[in-house]
Amino acid sequence: MDLKPQFYIELKKGIDFIGDIHACFDEFITLLNLLGYVQNKDGLYVHPEGRKFMSVGDVMSRGPESLKTMIFFQQHVEQKLAYMTDSNHGWKIARWLDGRKVILKHGDEKVEEEFIEYEKQNGSDRTNRLKKKLKHLLLNAPSHYVIVNDGKQVAVCTHAGIKDDFIGRESSGIKNFCRYGDVSGVDENGKPIRKDWFQNRQGDLLIIWGHDPKPEPLIVNQSINIDQGAVFGGKLTAYRYPEGEFVFVKANKDYSNSPHNPILSK
Repeated sequence: MDLKPQFYIELKKGIDFIGDIHACFDEFITLLNLLGYVQNKDGLYVHPEGRKFMSVGDVMSRGPESLKTMIFFQQHVEQKLAYMTDSNHGWKIARWLDGRKVILKHGDEKVEEEFIEYEKQNGSDRTNRLKKKLKHLLLNAPSHYVIVNDGKQVAVCTHAGIKDDFIGRESSGIKNFCRYGDVSGVDENGKPIRKDWFQNRQGDLLIIWGHDPKPEPLIVNQSINIDQGAVFGGKLTAYRYPEGEFVFVKANKDYSNSPHNPILSK
């Protein structure tokens, strides 16, 4: 099935792609400020030159401020000031908000903890309204966006990667590949064994992705990984397109408490 037209984004004045935020809200706002975004009268972040920003997904979980970050994207996506792709953590939280039976772990349990505290302070009615808005945001996030400039497809943004023949299409299999990447089981620590889907690709479109933390942006075969493990004490990355420039914000700390830190162990 072909993607709906709204999944194709016109480049216009430029797009700032943002790597995995994982609830590092303070670092995210610092990054937006560095990129030149300013708050308008409604408190929304806009760029004076008309640029937009796009998240590769996983805006929540693991870090300290999932609700703030999700609410931020719900407001900005609704006003067409920003975009956000589907992702593995986003899909898990979406199903949880939809009342499906899921096990919250790997940092997703922190989202539930924040909602419990939110309900204590704001009551069940307001909490349920917020859950409904965030569920809609997450369930409707596309597996990928195709960036178009002067009628020509120039770039793709997705969470964990995409095969070239998947681009411009949507199905359950494509969604799962974009959420999790090319996975072949798990190792002795329960960590997914990921195949490097980008190693042998020969497509011309630039693919911007995240999901698999690397200490520095990984650029291979017209693909760029911009997850530099902010929640693991690394840095939050923006890739400015079409300028081809990186902007970084160092994480304030390692928020993950993970015994298998993918950034600090490298």
